[in-house]
Order: sequence, then C-alpha cells, then structure tokens
Amino acid sequence: MNTSPIAATSGRPRGGRRLLLLSGLMAVAILAGCQRSAPAGAAPGPMEVGVVTVTPAPVALTRELPGRTSAYRVAEVRARVSGIVQKRNFVEGSEVSAGEVLFEIDAAPYQAALDNAKGVLARAEANATVAGLQAKRYHALIDSQAISQQDYDNAVATEKSAIADVAAAQASVETAEINLGYTRVTSPVSGRIGRSEVTEGAYVQAGQATLLATVQSLDHIYVDFTQSNTELLRLKRALAAGQLQSAGASRTTVRLVLEDGSLYGAEGMLQFTDVTVDQSTGSILLRALFPNPQGELLPGMFVRAQIVEGENPAAILVPQTAVSRDSRGQATVYVIGANDLVEVRVLKTDRTVGDRWLVNDGLKAGERVIVEGLQRIRPGMPVKAVAAGETPRTVAAR
Repeated sequence: MNTSPIAATSGRPRGGRRLLLLSGLMAVAILAGCQRSAPAGAAPGPMEVGVVTVTPAPVALTRELPGRTSAYRVAEVRARVSGIVQKRNFVEGSEVSAGEVLFEIDAAPYQAALDNAKGVLARAEANATVAGLQAKRYHALIDSQAISQQDYDNAVATEKSAIADVAAAQASVETAEINLGYTRVTSPVSGRIGRSEVTEGAYVQAGQATLLATVQSLDHIYVDFTQSNTELLRLKRALAAGQLQSAGASRTTVRLVLEDGSLYGAEGMLQFTDVTVDQSTGSILLRALFPNPQGELLPGMFVRAQIVEGENPAAILVPQTAVSRDSRGQATVYVIGANDLVEVRVLKTDRTVGDRWLVNDGLKAGERVIVEGLQRIRPGMPVKAVAAGETPRTVAAR
C-alpha cells in the first residue's frame, strides 16, 4: 500500500492541520473586530477653569502698628516741705479727686514760722505808720523853712524804707502760709492712685522732692505707636499721586487689637505725628487718644493699632489662593489671555486686605484671573473660563 509523501513527512493527520488553521483565522478575526469596535477618539475640549474678573473698587486701607498704652495724665506727688508724715488719707489703688488731701506732714514748725512772719509784718506796719506821720509833719514845716531840706529828705526816705519793710514782711507771711499749706499734700489731678511710697512716721525732704505716690488719670488713655519713615514717605507719595484719598487729619480713626487678639470696643482719634525721626530705629512716633470709661486699658499694655491711612478709589484685589511665588520670589498669577490661552503675570503686591492681595501693578480691569484648576494648567495651554465656584468638581479638585 503506497503512502502519500506529504502525509509521511508531516506525521500529523489532516484534521489537526485544519484545526490549527481555523484557530489562526479566528484570532485574526477577533483582533480585527476589536479594532473595528473602538470608536475614533475625538480631540478633548479645553479644560474648564474657575476665574474671577478683575474689577477695581474703592477700599479703605489700614496699617497695623505695634504700640503701648500710657496714662492720659500722670502726676507724681512729691514733698514740697520737709517734715514727718503724720497721716495718710487714701487707700492704695483707689480713685482720688483733684484737691483731695493725701498726706499730712507735721505742720507745727510751719505754723510757728507763719506766726513769726505775721509779727514781723505788724512791726513793719507800725514803723511805716510812724515814718509816714513824721514825713507828713516835715512836709508842713519845710514850706516855712522851720526844718532843713536834709531833714525833710531823710524823713521821706525813712517812710519809703518802712513801706518796703512792710512789703517784705507781707511776702514772708505769704511764704509761710504757702509752706504751711504744703504740709497738707493734695492730689493735683483726679485719677487712680498707686501704692504709697512712704508710711506714717517717715521723714520727707523738700530738697530731694521725696516721691510720695503717683496718680494717673485713666478715663482716657494714650496709645503711642511707631511707623517707619519709609512707610510714611510711601504714604505721602501715594496721597500726592492721587492713588490714595486722605480721610482728613481731623477724622483719622484708630482701632486697637489687644494682647489676646480681641478688638477693643471703642475707636480712638489720632492726636499727632512727631516731627523727629528716631535715629536708632528710623521710625516716627504717632499718638492716639482712646476713651477708657471702664478702665479696661492700663498703662504699659502692648497693643496693635489699626490706623486708617486712606482710601484707594480703584483698588485691584485678587484672592490669595490665586497668587503663587516663582523661583525668584516674585508674586505671579495665571490669567486667560488672547485666544483663551493661559498666561503668567508677575505682580507687585503691597499688602493683604482680608483674604485678598492688593495689587499695585501687573493686572488691569477686566482681565480674568484663574483661581480654580491651577494644578493642571501651564502657560500657553487653551482653557475654557467659567465663573469661580461653577467649575465641575473633578476639575476643581485637580
């Protein structure tokens, strides 16, 4: 029986070859079907980004400066005569009124000095009376030449000397009365008195002006704060250029931020700006006056003063989230430019106003600043602008 050469060389039945051929054709068909089933992908549209449109608006600009409080009036009560303190008439830390007697110093020596001065005055007045009568008699006699001109002149001079002695004695009486009055030490101002520096029995001296106590008026209180000369010059130039509108010196209000971060309830008024620059710090002193009816503010407190510098009639503000810094530390934002392409702008920023940056240069009215979708954009990329807050959640989260 003859055998086919093909069958002999393949060593496989025809059915197996047919199965392999069918498997290959099926794989090709499946691959081609997959390629036919994939739709042609359309080009993706521009990514949506949230934008805010630059709209200039008037903004009141404030500057926060460090400062300290000081009493409206400070009176150091000191001894004006020497002697032993006999009595203290106040409670430390209490309110005292102007003219209230605070201390009593031993008055006996000063009473005696007053009595002596009054005696000297009485003697001088008596001598002046005698001298006056004698000068009057001599005046009548000089016309009849009963006395010499020299005698008359001596009588007139004696009268004048007696009158001068009376004036000196009167002055001595007044001095003694003043010194006697100084033995009752009174408060020069109304306010709160601090601790007593002396006690009963202490010896005080007028020559050294012994400090007895200190009275401070706290119904109003000063706040002294400093501003750098550079900032003051910048402010003056901005006012001169019309970039700021002054609120007027008589209406410049100041607010206080206390040490715990809370805002003081009452506003103060700027009183004056010093005319001398501190050579060691390059700063200028400013002073504001605040009402303090409840005594909440005490001298020596550290506070931060918020002073209104003026109003920018066309301020440009952008959200802080839209501003980033480049490798050189410059403030930059992404804006949508011509043909809806992303552009980078370098800004000149002055300060923050709330949660926004005040822009001095780099943006114009009507420009669109990108605030959402910043992580997926790059310069030159086409984007679609939508109002901030209306971008799809998936885009905003990128």
